[in-house]
Amino acid sequence: MVLYARFGYAARGVVYLLVGGLAALVVLDQGGETTGSQGALQSLLLAPAGDVLLVIIAVGLVGYAIWRCLQATLDTDAHGSGAKGLVIRAGLLMSAVTHALLAVFAVSLVFTFGQSGGGGQSLASWLMQQPFGQWLVGMAGAIFIAVGVAHIIKAVKGGFDRHFDMAERTKRWAYPICYLGLSTRGVVFMIVGVLFIMAAWHAAPGQAGGTSEVFNVLSHQVFGRWLLGIMATGLFAFGLYSLLLAAYRRIDPTPQD
Repeated sequence: MVLYARFGYAARGVVYLLVGGLAALVVLDQGGETTGSQGALQSLLLAPAGDVLLVIIAVGLVGYAIWRCLQATLDTDAHGSGAKGLVIRAGLLMSAVTHALLAVFAVSLVFTFGQSGGGGQSLASWLMQQPFGQWLVGMAGAIFIAVGVAHIIKAVKGGFDRHFDMAERTKRWAYPICYLGLSTRGVVFMIVGVLFIMAAWHAAPGQAGGTSEVFNVLSHQVFGRWLLGIMATGLFAFGLYSLLLAAYRRIDPTPQD
């Protein structure tokens, strides 16, 4: 499971490198597109052996989803059962669901040769179809916001340090990447959370969105191009952070006291 979890972190890292890289190309007028995880995976269809890459990433994302479930249910990182710990563990479960759905989307691209056209079911749509769907979407939004705040706090306080087994000389260049990547993804989570709450309020799951919708919101703000550039850089850094986790994170799948 340890190697599979590392593979999962690496797969997530590749997805965010693509998201950040494609957005950076837009900012630099070099083509590309501002897109989320699904759009990034679709872009691989144009690459040599793109279908093989998609299958490999999908397998990795399944491993990441399984690892997230273990983190949440077994409390492998000792978050505890207090209010803060339960929110973090709920966020881990939500992460498991979203990455499992992303893995399914990646596989669907392979077997439909890209004709699914971004039609993978979103988390908001899936939740809205469940009993008490509006409440579930609203709760998901609140959790996204809480997790976003936790990401920023984790970045500012360097809370990720306890999970790394890394030499001091490596930390000197790696930790600034971690700070930027975590804080940027925290901002993304908070914006996504607001979109989910708005979708729940209006009973319209289409109003919710992920990273792609965040890019769209930022592009319509004052200095939108600069905001997109900052976001693209930060999400690329988060991809690098995920690769650092794949290489250096302490991973113990046993329950913690």
